[in-house]
Amino acid sequence: MDRRTFVAAAGAILAVPLVVDAQPARKVRIVYFSGNPPGDTDKAMKAFRAKLRDLGWVDRENLTIESRYADGKLDRLPSLAAEIVRLGVDLIFTYGTYPTRAAKNATGSIPVVFGVVSDPVGAHVVASLTRPGGNVTGVTTNNPELSAKRVSLLKEMVPAATRVAVLANPDFPTTKETVAETRRGAQALGLEVQVVEARSPSQLAQAFTAMAKAKTNGVIVLVDTMFIANQRTIADLALSHRIPSVYHLSDFVDAGGLISYGAEYPDVFQQGAVLVDKILRGARPADLPVEQPWRYSLVINVKTAQTLGLTIPQSLAVRADHAVQ
Repeated sequence: MDRRTFVAAAGAILAVPLVVDAQPARKVRIVYFSGNPPGDTDKAMKAFRAKLRDLGWVDRENLTIESRYADGKLDRLPSLAAEIVRLGVDLIFTYGTYPTRAAKNATGSIPVVFGVVSDPVGAHVVASLTRPGGNVTGVTTNNPELSAKRVSLLKEMVPAATRVAVLANPDFPTTKETVAETRRGAQALGLEVQVVEARSPSQLAQAFTAMAKAKTNGVIVLVDTMFIANQRTIADLALSHRIPSVYHLSDFVDAGGLISYGAEYPDVFQQGAVLVDKILRGARPADLPVEQPWRYSLVINVKTAQTLGLTIPQSLAVRADHAVQ
């Protein structure tokens, strides 16, 4: 082959795009770390695994995912976090504020990606949303303004409402800010606000009794780990006292609540999986901004509305992403 022929052949080869196998070569180990029981995020974790599989990380081939749950016993989180760090894992995927903070306190080197942390800056797990710094990033659901939106949805469902209750755990990091936003939203609609506190499951029944005695026309249930773990109890109490209820999470509506408006955890966990993929391929958590949810969903329980004697307005029905029959 003469020089001219060789150069032409070489140029032809270089002109053809190289086909690179997208399948990651190494096997990685991830631990999912939650403060709640396993059943609370089973659906979301299935979505997380499915998204990782779409991105080339296949369980039992180049990926191992283990889990650690505190089952609602938050005092166990530091010891569980220390145990995870001793395993020498490649990444920790966390659910909620308290497990994320425990993981951050336990390691400054293992990457931590969180799903569903309400206020990562206030919880001191990242330096800022745009520049997290350190070894932690993830998806935040800190949108206090959505609480005002939930008040407006309640008013739309119950036009005659004049008084709304807010079920809040004062110990949860974002409660103060969210209560203030809820008050602003309610006042703009001419609604009186009654804040009812519950710090433990044993206080939930008393809280709803207080709402019923005050003749509240509806309740906004704020974000809280304990509330999520007791979603069916809360939905049942609201229904038994005939109080229309609005939530941030559709699981409450599946359990019998009236309306939810907020991010869907399967979506958020898939969003977290994308961040996990970036880190496993070499990105640094410090350089990955904390993200807002991809989308928000409106879900209505038709059966609960009927039980409460409410007619779902057409304006709500056409906007609903899903209806529970």
